[in-house]
Amino acid sequence: MAKYRIAWLPGDGVGKEVMEAARIVLDGLKLNAEYIHGDIGWEFWCKEGDPLPKRTTDMMKTTNCALFGAITSKPQREAKEELIPELKDKNLTYFSPIVRLRQEFDLYCNERPNVAIPGCPLNLKDNINITVFRENTEGSYAGVEFGPVTDDLKKAMLKDAPKMKIFMDVPNEDMAISTRIITRKGAERIIRSAFEHADKFNKKSVTLVEKPNVLRKTGGLMTEVFEKVAKEYPHIDSWFDNVDAIAMWLVKSPEKYEVLVAENLFGDIISDLAGQLVGGLGFAHSANIGTEYAVFEPVHGSAPKYEGLYKVNPMAMFLAAKMMLIYLGEHEMAAKLQKGIELTVKEGTVVTYDLGGKATTLDVAQEVLKNALK
Repeated sequence: MAKYRIAWLPGDGVGKEVMEAARIVLDGLKLNAEYIHGDIGWEFWCKEGDPLPKRTTDMMKTTNCALFGAITSKPQREAKEELIPELKDKNLTYFSPIVRLRQEFDLYCNERPNVAIPGCPLNLKDNINITVFRENTEGSYAGVEFGPVTDDLKKAMLKDAPKMKIFMDVPNEDMAISTRIITRKGAERIIRSAFEHADKFNKKSVTLVEKPNVLRKTGGLMTEVFEKVAKEYPHIDSWFDNVDAIAMWLVKSPEKYEVLVAENLFGDIISDLAGQLVGGLGFAHSANIGTEYAVFEPVHGSAPKYEGLYKVNPMAMFLAAKMMLIYLGEHEMAAKLQKGIELTVKEGTVVTYDLGGKATTLDVAQEVLKNALK
């Protein structure tokens, strides 16, 4: 009997290819695991009206964790057009399956390391080591939106938000409203995760990324909670930066930052920016962690134009798999995988096009495994 049961969620496009590459590496490292396939992605939206069927989430509840590839997502209008004819009149609404996974399994903590791999020609600087903690279940991604709006909604908002007055004459069909929901519980647990990480790994600073001078209520709550939690860690420097300012400072002086923490939307944006500093989407990876479950993923999309070419860089997938190994307690195996990644990048002979090479996705998998086992 296998030691671990891992939900295997390839998804769409190149997600399937990088997952195939991950399997080469994990099997070569002899991870004692059973991989259970799960249906997820655009195919199942089009033919079933659900990109995350219940059979998949039911299966996941029997596993230790999940490894996820990539999915295709399109705007609502395009999504409805691609449904099979039998489903087009069912009033179905597309909602991102990865966002649903985060909410259904309460994977509130998105942890995304951005570490410069020695010798990577895409590093902005070689001393970058920034981990972003992004709240994963609330904020602007909670999915609470209205459009077209109603007269009752506008009047209700006007009662507590006088600034709504300037929009009262806008036709209902010409308006859409999105919410940014921040709860004290949600803010505290992601902020505490950031400080606990800094404390465990001897990081010197934690920075809150927010915009409370404009988003006074939600940003104000995040800032209030941050200041409260920071007092419990007096040995760690803590400060707040506006999200727009930090976008500039990350490019100018990324070495200044070690741990960043943010709500959902700001965390999504800043983590992509930080990822570009250390190689871009070919290396960007993350863990979605809750109290009882976790999903690990590269953060790139399904890249339909590259599907079937085995062209994309699988390093992000391997780094996500490394995070999974650490989560499972397989630290020695994780260290071997990290060594394999670093040696392959440093040598630069078997790498994909983004690193100046001509190797395929699976070529790189074999090379990383060979170097991991040296």
